[in-house]
Amino acid sequence: MAKEEAPAAATTTEPEGETKQGEATEAPAAEQETKPPTATSDSVFSMFGGGPKKEKKKEAEEDEPSGASKKKEGDEGDVEAEPDVHFEPVFKLTEQVETKTNEELEEQVFKMRAKLFKFDRETREWKERGTGDVRLLKHKENQKTRLVMRRDKTHKVCANHYIVPDMKLSPNVGSDRSWVWNAAADVSEGEPEAQTLAIRFANSENAQLFKEAFDKARSENEKLFGQQ
Repeated sequence: MAKEEAPAAATTTEPEGETKQGEATEAPAAEQETKPPTATSDSVFSMFGGGPKKEKKKEAEEDEPSGASKKKEGDEGDVEAEPDVHFEPVFKLTEQVETKTNEELEEQVFKMRAKLFKFDRETREWKERGTGDVRLLKHKENQKTRLVMRRDKTHKVCANHYIVPDMKLSPNVGSDRSWVWNAAADVSEGEPEAQTLAIRFANSENAQLFKEAFDKARSENEKLFGQQ
């Protein structure tokens, strides 16, 4: 009679599908925990204002003094340590050099703006001498009056002579604001030289005022030159 075989122990087997699914779901989680963030992802986020927050670094920067404040504190210490050094100038420009014009002992009795011309005997043409103030200066000691005219800006002398008795103004042809006269010894160029001069004013009124002052000075000089 055959022996009855004991029934095989019931084995409990887990479904393969559940075990594999559980393993499949846990593996990616482990990979996400161990995988470090890449530099590419951080840089992409930082381009658009994202990326990891830097709160700790910001707090550390607030606690520490800024570089400007550190430099300022250091500068204050340096300023206090600097010695007070004073240097004397090599040249002192306190003294003014007086330029003499030989007009210090003269009194100005007439002044008017005008334009002066000189007649060139070689070319037989009138040439402009300059524009400026024509003045009559009377010497305080000998009372003699001379005519002096300087150019604008450069102040170079373009007429300089005494108004002698034989010096007379003649009207320029075709103009009521211009006069012509002969100067036997004009020293505007340094050496006495005979010149034929012409002067032109802005209007006839100014020309007439010049003639009156010129004739008065000529009359006064005639008496003074006659006493010599």
